[in-house]
Amino acid sequence: MSAPVRWGVLGVAGITEAVIPAMLASESVELVGIASRNLARAEEAAVRYGIKAFDGYRALLADPSIEAVYLPTPNAQHAEWAMRAAAAGKHVLCEKPMAVTEAEAREMAATAAAHNVLLGEAFMYAQHPRFAMIAQALAQGRIGDVRAIHTVFTFDASAELGHSGFQGAPGSGATYDVGCYAIHVTRHLLGCEPDAVTAHAATSALHGDIDMSTSMLMEFPLGVSSTAQVGMWSTDQDTIEITGSRGRLSVPHAFLCGPDDGDFIITVDGVTEVIEVPRVNHYTSQAEHFSGAVRGEHQLRFDAADAVAGSRVLDAVTRSWRSGTRVEVTS
Repeated sequence: MSAPVRWGVLGVAGITEAVIPAMLASESVELVGIASRNLARAEEAAVRYGIKAFDGYRALLADPSIEAVYLPTPNAQHAEWAMRAAAAGKHVLCEKPMAVTEAEAREMAATAAAHNVLLGEAFMYAQHPRFAMIAQALAQGRIGDVRAIHTVFTFDASAELGHSGFQGAPGSGATYDVGCYAIHVTRHLLGCEPDAVTAHAATSALHGDIDMSTSMLMEFPLGVSSTAQVGMWSTDQDTIEITGSRGRLSVPHAFLCGPDDGDFIITVDGVTEVIEVPRVNHYTSQAEHFSGAVRGEHQLRFDAADAVAGSRVLDAVTRSWRSGTRVEVTS
């Protein structure tokens, strides 16, 4: 077994409360410390997890013992700090979406390549073994030819006006916060990129004129369509429904998959089968996968090039709902 990778965390965002314990549970991770612009917040987290507190992001990046960083800052700050980390020689696991625009993603990818470090996008759900099992079931034709995919990922945080996604900064809103999941899962299950997108959004001046609820239609080759409903002021829902020529595949708890929530359902000719999957923490799987890539044990599954492609679709969706027009996705 390879030596554990020494990690640091840049920021004390709420998601770290799920990610850090999962990292600590992995034998492939040695978590060194956490940084914040507010030292007291870093110290509070450091005491809780038994790690070191750093006074600011630059201090953590200056520590030569740290090999990789996890970056959970607000979306608008991803590019700056991912590139600073890469320039410091650190491998970077960046929260989704990696970038606000395709141009930004390309610059981040180029910086990582120039400094010979890995840059990955943190789509934890797809590190769960269930994702590979779903992809295999589709490849085997369990539901016939895939005709359409429908994703719903919604929650209601509209009362939390201090939420980083509600500040009107670039990368704010439902498309970036949860729409990126719908884009990611469809691209990877279909194994190709969409030709065009059409999106309609409901915006809110109270939340910084961002899209609070967005409907998307993504047109894929061979007539396959993908629809999605994503939102930040709707009741909780987290599902994928894949329609095939012979049956359908349903995924409950599609993205926020707890250790006991992994099973999915295949229905063909009225007969329903529950497919049981291993019970794992997908955040732990994510940390282990990235650490293994750092150690050269395998290729990074969702690398910077993949994030560039995903950012291209995010760009198109955003242009579509803002303009009210169908937008072609061109490389």
